[in-house]
Amino acid sequence: MTTPITRAAELHNVMSAIHPEEHVFTLPVPPSANNYWRVYNNRIVVTDEAKAYKQEIGLLLRSCIPLEGDVSVNFTVFRPRHKGDLDNYNKVMFDALQGLAYYNDSQIVEIHSYRKDDKENPRVEILISRPEGYE
Repeated sequence: MTTPITRAAELHNVMSAIHPEEHVFTLPVPPSANNYWRVYNNRIVVTDEAKAYKQEIGLLLRSCIPLEGDVSVNFTVFRPRHKGDLDNYNKVMFDALQGLAYYNDSQIVEIHSYRKDDKENPRVEILISRPEGYE
């Protein structure tokens, strides 16, 4: 027999699945922002490399439920070699996560980023959550 307390617990579990409080992912290293745009026929266009990355992230996170409201992003890029500025990874990665981890990258109000090297296992470890002090 289902009691009101049991039913409330079931609803809480469903609501937590519908409205998650945070996301933790391990993702491939994005292409650098230096490889994000190209000039083609006097127009600035997104490169095939950036499009492929966005598509790959879309497949990896296809069942993810976007967070609503303000979000904090905390990530570490483990580069395949000792090359590239840390901030060059942000744009491509944040754009690729739109509609998947959050609805729009304008929701990002806080960023903590770190860079390390790991030629054996390049990756991005990322935590997206509600920032402290924000509603």
